Amino acid sequence: MRNVTLILDDGSKFCGKSFGYEKPVAGEVVFNTAMMGYPESLTDPSYAGQLMVLTYPLVGNYGVPAFTFEENGLATFMESDKIYASAIIVSDYSNEYSHWNAKESLADWLKREQIPGITGIDTRELTKVLREHGVMMGKIIFDDEPENIPHADYNGVNFVDRVSCKEIIRYNTGAPKKVVLVDCGVKHNIIRCLINRGVEVIRVPWNYDFNDMEFDGLFLANGPGDPDTCEDAVVNIRKFLNSDKVRPCMGICMGNQLLSKAAGAKIYKLKYGHRSHNQPVRMVGTNKCFITSQNHGYAVDSDTLGQDWEPLFVNMNDGSNEGIRHKTNPWFSAQFHPEACSGPIDTEFLFDDFVKLL
Repeated sequence: MRNVTLILDDGSKFCGKSFGYEKPVAGEVVFNTAMMGYPESLTDPSYAGQLMVLTYPLVGNYGVPAFTFEENGLATFMESDKIYASAIIVSDYSNEYSHWNAKESLADWLKREQIPGITGIDTRELTKVLREHGVMMGKIIFDDEPENIPHADYNGVNFVDRVSCKEIIRYNTGAPKKVVLVDCGVKHNIIRCLINRGVEVIRVPWNYDFNDMEFDGLFLANGPGDPDTCEDAVVNIRKFLNSDKVRPCMGICMGNQLLSKAAGAKIYKLKYGHRSHNQPVRMVGTNKCFITSQNHGYAVDSDTLGQDWEPLFVNMNDGSNEGIRHKTNPWFSAQFHPEACSGPIDTEFLFDDFVKLL
């Protein structure tokens, strides 16, 4: 195992060993406090361009399931067609794995998909640095190749365009209700949750003008990066909201931010984001609290919402927005992941609420 060093923009250095694909890489360093779910997280397109730090110390002990696909084209156990994170950083990588569904080790999977992995890092100290300073850019450099320094462009990059589908894809064709899904980097379990509720899903590229299509409802998916780079999508969503024909709309994660932007709200970057399985959110106006799975670095400024809109959920840790809704029309969104793959499924009822509105 070759010696590697993680160098952050503030000059902090963390030394470890390589257990994945051996190449230098750079990106935004973020941390995830979930205790499990690394196959799903690595294949979540929302991690595109990021070096993912897992705070749970032991990683790799249950291996990786087979990368198989269902007849409808959805990955059976993953959240997309490949690994989207630029690297994974852990404290203690387990060379031995045991699980009924495991087909290979995490290291073998990373090597096959050419994704670096680092072990032996003090992830508690690294997380403290990121919490104090905020997320920052970092570089993974192999100690025996000090001259091979990677460079990454992150700020201002439209990662949604990189991960979105390039053509229209249909699922469950012939179902009585049609839902247009704007693909900003959608997780496969979101599509599955809609299919399982008996609707046809029409998956369109992030900047596709869907307004002239025949459909019963609009779904705005999750995705990576800065929502301010997705103005084309905002324009299309605003056209939908201003249409004489009122149809239901639901958004998740990036979808919450794009819907909010279309409604006139502003977006800001969180200091270190929400990436975990244990984020508590409260439904505004009630005492109902839910534990949610989250993965986002930006948030909606609730104070900038138009008078026809209101917050739907609020984060109980930092008070940030976790969803919005229109006061009269059937439009709502969640900043968290109700489909929670992986994670808690406290809020999967939101899919039921959406389908009932169609």
